[in-house]
Parts: sequence; C-alpha cells; structure tokens
Amino acid sequence: MSIKRLLGGVLMTLALVSNEPALAGATLEAEGFDHYVLALTWQPGFCETTSRPLAECRDAEVQESAEQGFVLHGLWPSLPQRLADEGITPRRWRAEGCFLEQPRAGGSFCRAHAPFGFSEPLAGELDEAMPGRASCLDRYQYAKHAACLELPADDYFAMAVELLETVNASAFVDFVMIHRGGELDRNALIETFEAVFGQGTGRALNLKCAGRGNRVLTEVRIGIDARRLADFPAARSLVPLHRGRCAPRVRLVTTP
Repeated sequence: MSIKRLLGGVLMTLALVSNEPALAGATLEAEGFDHYVLALTWQPGFCETTSRPLAECRDAEVQESAEQGFVLHGLWPSLPQRLADEGITPRRWRAEGCFLEQPRAGGSFCRAHAPFGFSEPLAGELDEAMPGRASCLDRYQYAKHAACLELPADDYFAMAVELLETVNASAFVDFVMIHRGGELDRNALIETFEAVFGQGTGRALNLKCAGRGNRVLTEVRIGIDARRLADFPAARSLVPLHRGRCAPRVRLVTTP
C-alpha cells in the first residue's frame, strides 16, 4: 500500500486538528536551555525488546494504559547554557544530565531520588501515563533531567502528562493505533506526523527502534521549544531533532 493511501484517512481529519486549542492546564517555567525532548514509549515494543525483567512489562494491569497509545518515558531539557559555558557538550549532557553535578546513587532507579509526595489527581494520572513508575522511572527521570534545573516536580510531571495526553489525542496516534500489530513504512510515520502537526514538523520527530535490524518501534521523541510549551502542538512550538535509527519498515507490536 502506498504512503499516500495510508495517509488518506489522516488527512481527512486535519481541519479538526488545526482547530484544537493549545495547552491550557499545566505550566512550567524554563530558563537557560532551548528546548525539551518529549520521549514517549511504545510499551509493547519496548517490553518485547528489553532484556530486563521489568515490573511494568510483567503486570497485565500496569500495561493497560499502553492500550490507549504511547506512555511517558520522560521530558528532557536540552543542555543548559551554564553547563555549556563550562565546556559540557550536548552529547555528554544527554548521557549524564544532572548526574554531572549530583552523581547518581548505585543500584536501581529507586535510589536515584526520594519518593515523591504527589497529591491527587496528579499521582493517579502519572500512574496511568507512566507504567515505568513500577520500577521508579519517575524518580530516575526527575533526578537525571530536572533536579538541577529548579523545575518543581509537580509542575514538571503535570506538564509531561499533559503533553502526552495531547499527543495521544491526535490523529497521528490514531494512525499508529490503526496499524498496531502490523508493519508500515518508517516514512509513513514521519509524513503522517507532518500532515497532522504542520508543514516541516516531521523534522521534530525522532523514531527509536530496537530488536533485530532495528525494526521494532519502541519510542517516539518530539522536540518542543522550551519557550513555547503552551503553544504545543502548534507547528511553531516544534523544533528539529536528529533522525532516529529505524529500518525502512517498522513493526508496531501489540501487548501479548
């Protein structure tokens, strides 16, 4: 089937998508860095390709949220200017993050940060949005990507959940869900993203795959201007990222 035909159903929804309001709930101040990377996991693909016996991949109840679309991996600020001024490279920042200043405790993710005391409904929303909380992924993500940037944990995770929900409510994820259980052209995913979010926005999408030949989709990453979070998902809020390393055709596996 041609990419043009695959996109047909999505293109019919564009008029509706273009009229959707920008984010109106959570707020998150950002100073000293340019953009965020919103990392969203395709949970069945991640669980199929990981070698680790993670709780979120074993518990059927925990995996229920994955049936609604993508789940939250993290929200990653780009290299802060104050660290760039010290000679830290973007590559090193991506690898180490805030652990450059506060080394990570050894052991599991649970040792990276103390437990959070989130109030409801945020705790419940985050449990649903981030199955990895079963392995303390939230503590690790905050310790690595936000703790040294004066980003309040409540605001940080509330914004991450809202961004995830916005993506999952889009025609892009409708397209992904229609094709789960099968495979499709990598370029079809990129072109669908651009068709939904605006001309040129395909460059803001990074696809991550794993498994033999990098054919199993495990994650999508979206570049968002740190000063324009409130405008997401408008095209003006998106920034280019490096292309991912997926095979020309990718599999969208489903939960067993």
